[in-house]
Amino acid sequence: MPSYTVLLAIAAVILFLAMLATRQAAKSRKPLRLHRKPVMTAREQQMYHLLQTAFPECTVLAQVAFSALVTAKGWANRNRFDRKVADFVLCSKQLNVLAVIELDDSSHAGRERQDRERDAMLKLAGYVTLRYANFPTQQALRADVEQLLLKKAGVVSV
Repeated sequence: MPSYTVLLAIAAVILFLAMLATRQAAKSRKPLRLHRKPVMTAREQQMYHLLQTAFPECTVLAQVAFSALVTAKGWANRNRFDRKVADFVLCSKQLNVLAVIELDDSSHAGRERQDRERDAMLKLAGYVTLRYANFPTQQALRADVEQLLLKKAGVVSV
């Protein structure tokens, strides 16, 4: 049976090696360099102001994480949406979501399948995504949202 002295010596060596490895890892890390970036691009800012003007009775949220809109059980399910962000979320004054609005630009070219998957994910949670490649008029925006709300309410427009 080994003596306590030998066990203490082994523990001390292991502790020393662990501290040395931690110190070496800390030294080898490059310093974190962060830079400011605008919350929204100029195009997104333009859409944000358009939404605010078209819907003064609503709250417009920008850059909303999907995790603020949907949840699921299990890491594998949550991992499918945890890094996704909606461009805009149009809410009632009580912060009930009325619509998710995406402003598509050239970065969406070739990503149509991923956009459909994102929209389908939101639809599973009960949301509808309105996508715009170009800036709609205020009247077109209001008409699209009103039609969406009528559909939700089960009213068929003629």
